Amino acid sequence: QIQVVESGGGLVQAGGSLKVSCEVSGIIFSINVIGWYRQPPLKQRELVATITGRGRTTYADSVNGRFTISRDNAKNTVYLQMNSLKPEDTAVYFCGLPNVHNFADWGQGAQVTVSS
Repeated sequence: QIQVVESGGGLVQAGGSLKVSCEVSGIIFSINVIGWYRQPPLKQRELVATITGRGRTTYADSVNGRFTISRDNAKNTVYLQMNSLKPEDTAVYFCGLPNVHNFADWGQGAQVTVSS
């Protein structure tokens, strides 16, 4: 059974930085692509960054150049460092497996709130 636990986040002023973490269990972590998603208030969840087992990354245009995804395979953990935050980055941040069809083992998420 896949389990996902996000942590970190918080409240920050625009222009500030935050980091969220995600520990995943129940899979062979090192070979799986992991993604960070976010769900703003009253909007659908969207994929913002992915990282392969070997560290290859992709980013949504909205966060490219400001967010950095990384992973520690020894700790089964993925991170998202968020810099130059904007109010529109306010959302609940989740991690998941974008290559798993109909992935549904979401964690509780990490709230990120950016004030203007």
